[in-house]
Amino acid sequence: MTQNKNILISGPCSAETEKQLVDTALQLKDTGLVDYLRAGIWKPRTNPGGYEGAGVKGLSWLLNAKNETGLKTATEVATGKHVEDCLNFDVDLLWIGARTSVNPFSVQHVADALKGTDAMVFIKNPVNPDLKLWIGALERIQKAGITNVGLIHRGFSSYGNSEFRNAPLWQIPIEMKRLFPEIPMICDPSHITGKRARIFEISQKSLDLDYNGLIIESHISPDEAWTDKDQQITPSQLKIGYENLVWKKKTTDLPDFQLQIDEFREQINFYDDELLSLIRSRMNIAEKIGQLKRSNNVTVLQNNRWNEILLKSIVKGKQLKLSEEFVKSMMELLHVESIRLQNEIHEL
Repeated sequence: MTQNKNILISGPCSAETEKQLVDTALQLKDTGLVDYLRAGIWKPRTNPGGYEGAGVKGLSWLLNAKNETGLKTATEVATGKHVEDCLNFDVDLLWIGARTSVNPFSVQHVADALKGTDAMVFIKNPVNPDLKLWIGALERIQKAGITNVGLIHRGFSSYGNSEFRNAPLWQIPIEMKRLFPEIPMICDPSHITGKRARIFEISQKSLDLDYNGLIIESHISPDEAWTDKDQQITPSQLKIGYENLVWKKKTTDLPDFQLQIDEFREQINFYDDELLSLIRSRMNIAEKIGQLKRSNNVTVLQNNRWNEILLKSIVKGKQLKLSEEFVKSMMELLHVESIRLQNEIHEL
């Protein structure tokens, strides 16, 4: 797969029965949209006692669905044995799940099993928002000699989160794309939202950010699914929603567009320079405050003052139509840098 090819992977969260899987595959084939049929073969659940997958026999169902429809197949692997079994059943695409990519030992186990194959492997982001773990998982697969690799953004676990099943935290995949522009990234809106009603809202946002495709859970009878029923849609719903998505161009050669965007980018460059100069001026004052505190044996951290600055900035930011989240994050970074500089002065 290259970055120029938009990819759609779809199928049920779990392979439940051969009939369920083949019937879903046939309906997905009829949409004319799906590149890969996905199905969970091994499904360890957060809480024990639920359906944990069909195991190896499910791979034979997946192969039968492939033979019936001509669709390529995809499933998740978490161990070297999973890799071996999938290759024996001619699975075309393997992905490393979020619970596995968080563990370097598990990723290495999978990577060792992949050595010497020409498998296509996608790596989901780890469950926790740790960019280094995601990078490490990618590098372990690459060091195994796998060149046909991709990334899947499926969101991140966060305590107390209610809007999403897994918070998208878009800044993390955006940074991953910046670091590895040559590697395709697709979005998993099913796991981000946990709700079928928002799947295409998140899908569109990912496409607007220049993702290379989607992996969406689809089931012939979502409300009767044995796992994750709330985030699955029917093949017909998939077709309607997918065809309403807008796939935007990376750029255009129209002269007016190039002239205007170049002008705007120059303005951005100017303001970026101004911002950095203003921040440096602010830090000069912070250093003077640090020197004054040191001379008078006063602590660096002043919580009352910090709370005052933060609340004032949030109010001002709202007046300027800046989100509270952005203003809070920006001010926290400035505060951390100010504290660092003042600590250095106190350590002299």
